[in-house]
Amino acid sequence: MNKKLQRFLKPLFKTVFILSLVLTLVLSHGGDALAARSGGRIGGGSLRMPSSRTYAPRPNMPSSGGYYAPYGGGFGFPFLLPLWGFGGGFGGLFGILIFFAMANFLVQTFRRVTSTETEEVSYNSNPSVSVTRLQVGLLAQAKDLQTELNHIAETADTNSPEGRSEILQEASLALLRHPEYWVYAGGGTQQAKLNAAESQFNRLSLAERSKFSEETLSNVNNQLKAVLSKEALSREDNPTRLISEGPGEYIIVTLLVATLGKCQISDINSADDLRQALRQIGSLPSEQLLAIEVLWTPQAPGDTLTSDDLFAEYPDLKLV
Repeated sequence: MNKKLQRFLKPLFKTVFILSLVLTLVLSHGGDALAARSGGRIGGGSLRMPSSRTYAPRPNMPSSGGYYAPYGGGFGFPFLLPLWGFGGGFGGLFGILIFFAMANFLVQTFRRVTSTETEEVSYNSNPSVSVTRLQVGLLAQAKDLQTELNHIAETADTNSPEGRSEILQEASLALLRHPEYWVYAGGGTQQAKLNAAESQFNRLSLAERSKFSEETLSNVNNQLKAVLSKEALSREDNPTRLISEGPGEYIIVTLLVATLGKCQISDINSADDLRQALRQIGSLPSEQLLAIEVLWTPQAPGDTLTSDDLFAEYPDLKLV
């Protein structure tokens, strides 16, 4: 009986041992791949619907209580009435001039009110917004690119339109300087109304950020945060674990841009298409930009993005 039990348990233990070994190897490799996805992020801007325009009271005038003329003019009806046939002494040509002055005042006031109402309608309208995503996959040997993106993140002004325009210019220029490392690219533009563009932009941003295990460097709305990932720290402590950048390792850079009006990038099927798209995004004027994000991975020293990671997370990229 014991021998039969031993013959039954022996292959069972062997099978359990092999399965445990396989699971250990798989999970350990999966942990290394996940830890390799450190990311950097630069972003700023707003896609919220602007509030109605308000007007401040004129200088040296009370904000409430009492009457004052809202537009120009040095006199009002209380001043005019005594001159128009009341009290005597003023008539003829002078009265006619006063009449025309009053009529001109009313016409100008009407024009200004009409102009203000038209301006309010335009300001509170729901204009079209273009949300563009451009991605570039480069060989991991482009270490200078990572250094440039790190410098941009550490010094950028992400709170002003001019600062965000400069970020796009610098990021696009950094990519244009490394065409010899371009391998993959992809992108496209989606149109949306202003009240729906924010959710569209956030959806694309979250999709990219979810591919990082940790944002190790970020500057969003002038809030600079830098974190050294645990995996990168352990690799620095143990140099023998550093992996040389081979031909199957990559850097992915993503540009997300929300612009007022129509801004359409062409399909990217070649290096020339990518070059044109980068120039187009880098030259966008500051007054047209609503929100931007620049994301890249890996960011932390020693981290790598393998070809398996690239194909799994960025399946829509094309060879250029």
